[in-house]
Amino acid sequence: MSILSIALGGALGSVLRHLMVTATGAPWGVALVNVLGSFAIGVLSVLLIGRTALPPLLITGFLGGFTTFSAFSLDTLRLWQAGQTGQAVLYAGGSVILSLAAVFAGATLARTFS
Repeated sequence: MSILSIALGGALGSVLRHLMVTATGAPWGVALVNVLGSFAIGVLSVLLIGRTALPPLLITGFLGGFTTFSAFSLDTLRLWQAGQTGQAVLYAGGSVILSLAAVFAGATLARTFS
């Protein structure tokens, strides 16, 4: 059952990622997805791990399909190769810093209310 729940979560997360990036445009839509996914994994890791059977569906599956580190890496490379060095550095640095801040904020918020 765990493999099926991971697959279902991954499919749903991938579709949502596609819709969000299509709506907002790459590469910044990818950054938004990664920050939101980082916040969500912070919240869900505190609230769910060890308490329910949902982590494979939501954390491994849904958020694994939703967040996009490989797409982030490709978008950074494309900006760099297009001669947009400043944008590449801003995008890469901003994505990492904001995603780390988001996972911290999500975990802190979840601990406050759990």
